[in-house]
Amino acid sequence: MSFQKIKNIGIITAGGDCGGLNAVVRGAAKIALANGIGAYIIPNGYAGLYNLVDMDRLTRLDEERVDHVNSAFAGSEAGHSRVKIAKIENPDKYKRILVGLKKFDISGLVISGGDDTGSVLVDLAENGIPCVHAPKTMDLDLQTYSVGGDSAVNKIAHIVEEIKTTGRTHNRIMIVEVFGRYTGHTAFRGGIAADADCILIPEIPVDFDEVYNHVKRYYMRRILRSDVHTGMYSIVVAEGITGADGGLFTEDGTRDAFGHVKLSGAAKHVRYELEARMKDDSEIKEFMKASGMFVEGILEQPEIREVMPGHLVRSGSTAAYDVSFGKEVGAAAVMLLIQGLSGVTVYQVMNGEIRYMATKDAIKDRPVDLNMVAFYEQMDICFGRKPVQFVPTFKENVGERVERFL
Repeated sequence: MSFQKIKNIGIITAGGDCGGLNAVVRGAAKIALANGIGAYIIPNGYAGLYNLVDMDRLTRLDEERVDHVNSAFAGSEAGHSRVKIAKIENPDKYKRILVGLKKFDISGLVISGGDDTGSVLVDLAENGIPCVHAPKTMDLDLQTYSVGGDSAVNKIAHIVEEIKTTGRTHNRIMIVEVFGRYTGHTAFRGGIAADADCILIPEIPVDFDEVYNHVKRYYMRRILRSDVHTGMYSIVVAEGITGADGGLFTEDGTRDAFGHVKLSGAAKHVRYELEARMKDDSEIKEFMKASGMFVEGILEQPEIREVMPGHLVRSGSTAAYDVSFGKEVGAAAVMLLIQGLSGVTVYQVMNGEIRYMATKDAIKDRPVDLNMVAFYEQMDICFGRKPVQFVPTFKENVGERVERFL
């Protein structure tokens, strides 16, 4: 398939939904129209791409239709699915996709998604299907900034901050479980922004004795020193945390199309670990009596509650930064297709430059910087381990541009 004289592009969003995707769709469509190129929605992610040959029509994003794509709404006008093309048994799957694209005279694809979506994009490009990647993932685990990250961090911070009101009312320890299978960027940044007391992330196997000691110290002090004996303790936990043995805490065990175990139960496991330690701690009963909370047989140790906002973190409104970034990478992806590029990821538009890199490199995992964890440990935030001393180096800025990178 030739890149020359592109007549139409297809726009695909895939993987998990989040804020900023509609901005990608709008940005790509707008720049296509400005260049005399037709823009079409290929619905339902890679499932739609595979089934394109059987479709009778596609939605064309003309000026009127683009007006109805609201960049500030989370989720995607194009729809999603979790499909790994390489796992489809049909030996002619790539030929089928090419026939579908030819049917609608589509010469290139703008595809927005995370590491799984990006891995499929690499596969498509290697099989002669022109495509450019607009990076998207709430988890912020790509080598680039990704659409959805800032929106997720803000949602998590808002939820954790608001949950404190019920926590203080009932003197509870509140555990908020958020997304984060392999990396804990959004739990880390969202927890920091909400003044969480403890943040547990996949990068650090949890030492529950360290967590318990931190909980006990903060929780008891707050309540005993309060004139009305009220207080709470907040924990943010990423779904992918592990114990000392490296094992995941999951109640399910089933796998998705990409082979990932479906995670659930991390917060519940944290609660069980804390409750067990409280039950065996003689100081807890004395604390409950001193604070006036103890009722024999009914309330003998502090209450712990877990909260799972789940898909609320993905839903609703989009942070302004993600709208701007989404439009930029969506539009820039079209420009790269016009230039004949494929299998690449847009990561920035800056100083008149459209900056990109090979998608196979962009989708490599990027964990939370443990130096930053040590930095925040100096502020007495618990990360489920013995605090590590932060030893800074110092560097003066000599005119370098300071660019945002979460």
